[in-house]
Amino acid sequence: MVPTRYARSGSLSIAYQVVGQGPLDLVAAPGFISHLDWNWQEPELRAFMERLTEFTRLILFDKRGTGLSDPVPGPATLEERTADLAAVMDAAGSERAAILGISEGGAMAMLFAAQRPERVSSLVLYGAFPRITEAPGFPSGVDAGVMAGMLDRLIEHWGEGAGLSAWAPSRRRDPALRAWWGTLQRLGASPGMARGLVGHYQDLDMRDVLPAVRVPALVLHRRGDRMVPIAVARYLAEHLPDARLVELEGADHLFFVGDTETPLAEIEEFLTGYRPAPTPVSTVLATVLFVDVAGSTELVADVGDAVWAGIRERFLGLARDALLRFGGVEVDVAGDGLLATFDGPIRAIRCALALREATDGAGLRLRVGVHAGEVQRLAGGQVAGLAVHIGARVMAEAEPGEVLVSGTVKDLVIGSGLAFADRGTRPLRGVPGTWPLFAVAG
Repeated sequence: MVPTRYARSGSLSIAYQVVGQGPLDLVAAPGFISHLDWNWQEPELRAFMERLTEFTRLILFDKRGTGLSDPVPGPATLEERTADLAAVMDAAGSERAAILGISEGGAMAMLFAAQRPERVSSLVLYGAFPRITEAPGFPSGVDAGVMAGMLDRLIEHWGEGAGLSAWAPSRRRDPALRAWWGTLQRLGASPGMARGLVGHYQDLDMRDVLPAVRVPALVLHRRGDRMVPIAVARYLAEHLPDARLVELEGADHLFFVGDTETPLAEIEEFLTGYRPAPTPVSTVLATVLFVDVAGSTELVADVGDAVWAGIRERFLGLARDALLRFGGVEVDVAGDGLLATFDGPIRAIRCALALREATDGAGLRLRVGVHAGEVQRLAGGQVAGLAVHIGARVMAEAEPGEVLVSGTVKDLVIGSGLAFADRGTRPLRGVPGTWPLFAVAG
């Protein structure tokens, strides 16, 4: 685990981490909420941060009142946040750095650059805004009533993984991301602090500060962003003295969801002058196994985060024992789930059955999905492709305690002695056509 340290900012302690040994410093000014330790548990977020460390010394921190930093009665002012940013840079031994301002962290980054240009080499702004609600001369903002309604719904279900339809619409039904997101909400801020933070956004207005931000800026924004309209990014790029706007495809506001190779390549080229070569991709036939602990959200609510962490570690230990026994390769673990690949579907199914038996003895019920098809093997051991999406959707259709396979898998294991119960032909969300599904008997 990356060590967490504390910087003194006045009377407060601000949690920070330093990762990588790249030739230039990059300080990430976080958005809405964060938790330095829990951030590393989301595989795609972890991969994004690790990719940044290939060409930077990455400095991360939690804002005061959030994550591992000292609690405070209410949202901090921008002046207080820039003081915290300076304290973190001092503690990390960084005299001058590029600042990555993420969403609401963009305002902090821009004000810091205006106040202390000698400490900022450049800005990277992702999903950022000088103002978020509509105002005279700023028609591109969000309607204040719409934002208030969103805030009420978010706080009503705080800690349950609410808000993914806005923050990450492409993954809104992903149970692993939802579980991680719900835990981040609980660890990142209390409901009261969360309400205060979002409410604070409605009063934020940086438009008069933009002309004073005289460092080069790269503005990255997804065209379909549901949290911050693309028109806001266009306004931002037009009113910063030295800015370049790159409009990205997609609708996700979370920077580590969806296509991440394009923004990472843009960031690397902007900061270093060199654009990375495309990552080689190999395509192979593989079986994907998705496992999810059924009812994990309710379980966490009943037993608490500390007990759940122990349960999760027990589950992962049993899963890794089963993978070792049946020749599976662990790809990702996040929240309450697991993704693994196998050379053949028979071993994947027998692994799933063995794991189900082991976890039944531990008082857990699993939902398992198995599919076989062509997958792309990416750098870092990750996999991608339609077969991976289908496997995740098959798992989402499984009942608690059920190992569900696609018709493709059933056809490939004829003669294995495995028996199946027909679960009908169903549409799978986001996947073309309909798919015959079968539950493994026994």
